[in-house]
Amino acid sequence: MANLYRFQDNDVVNDTQKVAVSTWTNNTNNLTNYHTSSTQANFTSPTASGAFFIDVFNEATSSTSTAVQFSIAYGHRKGSGSLNFTNDTGAKGKSATGVTYAQYRNIVYGDELRDFSFDGFTPDDIYVININRSRYRHNLKPGTLNLHLTASAENSAVEAGTNAVDKLHLTDDSVTQTGSAVLTNIGRQFNIVSGSNGERSGSLLTQVKNSGSYGFFYPDAGLIILNARAISASLQIEPTRTDNVTPDGHAKLYRSISGSAHFIIDSEEKISSQFYFVRARNHEFNYTTNPSFIDTQGALNFDSMIDNPTTYITTIGLYNDMSDLVAVAKVSQPVVKDFTKEALIRVKLDY
Repeated sequence: MANLYRFQDNDVVNDTQKVAVSTWTNNTNNLTNYHTSSTQANFTSPTASGAFFIDVFNEATSSTSTAVQFSIAYGHRKGSGSLNFTNDTGAKGKSATGVTYAQYRNIVYGDELRDFSFDGFTPDDIYVININRSRYRHNLKPGTLNLHLTASAENSAVEAGTNAVDKLHLTDDSVTQTGSAVLTNIGRQFNIVSGSNGERSGSLLTQVKNSGSYGFFYPDAGLIILNARAISASLQIEPTRTDNVTPDGHAKLYRSISGSAHFIIDSEEKISSQFYFVRARNHEFNYTTNPSFIDTQGALNFDSMIDNPTTYITTIGLYNDMSDLVAVAKVSQPVVKDFTKEALIRVKLDY
């Protein structure tokens, strides 16, 4: 084995880069196709998965390349808006919407008694958009959320007020409020506001009078929690909020999202790299260790290597302190080396 040379402190440099790609399957920038499964989206049973959430696919579920992109849920802190689990005494409010609200309240706050409050307004109900974990890398990228909601004709209309619009453009406020994220049990929390590309429209966080802000964005957990009252005040989306009824809240939000066909959000990954600067000085690595270059007596088989030896560097080996080979790097083309030349080769390890 050739002599091993230990790296000095200034020969090793650490670096971290953030790489962003689209969250959706096949690196699709804007998700415009939305499909659900009739089997999964079953609302008639109080304990079926469809009573709790709807999975949204990028293609028809009959396709072999279909994949879940995100899920939609509707939660109500009093359990209204869905079927009770049983009809027994005391069963009121023991339903899928109540469980959903309690679940996300506990995930975010770690407190079963704390309710979601949006800029001082505490609604009874929330919508949840849960990005499928396999769709993003380390986290979702703040400032890239662009979600359009439309007042779908399929949704039950509400009386039009001063806040009513046909389409709502939602984003997070990470650019407007740079460096001011609230830290929660599931990481950073940004506000959901009207605007685009992380910039809020207008100067006020509460953009719907007497309804609070539009919601919260949790990029580290892949969650979007929307203020259902603010959405209802702006669009014709009014979930049924009475007790022991077939749930329709998440279905109405699904129709609003699919009707707008505009959902953009990027995934972000931190790639850590180590750069090793391998130095072959003029007096080093000029002779090969290939056994075919010497005869049985130890003499060189090639006379040209006696006075002016020339070698070609093709491979770099990195060893640990136990002299175990742990990494191998190949150069793009052989590097000529003799006593008149020095080589500096940069080896990059990503992890």
